[in-house]
Amino acid sequence: MRWLMRRCRECGRYTLRRDRCPVCGGELYVPHPPRFSPEDKYVAYRYRLKLVAGLLAQERGSQQGDEETASAV
Repeated sequence: MRWLMRRCRECGRYTLRRDRCPVCGGELYVPHPPRFSPEDKYVAYRYRLKLVAGLLAQERGSQQGDEETASAV
């Protein structure tokens, strides 16, 4: 199933066009999240990519701080 609705990156308006925003001419993207599947074959690849990009390091730091606070109490 294709998503019909698109959103402009420049002005934030929604449209059904696929090429450019009819108001400002900006680039469009699909605002819907990807579908979730419990049998996701690619979760390990996405996890590694986020780990390499440094996106998970910030989350781990906040979780470790919470654990240290809980153990000190």
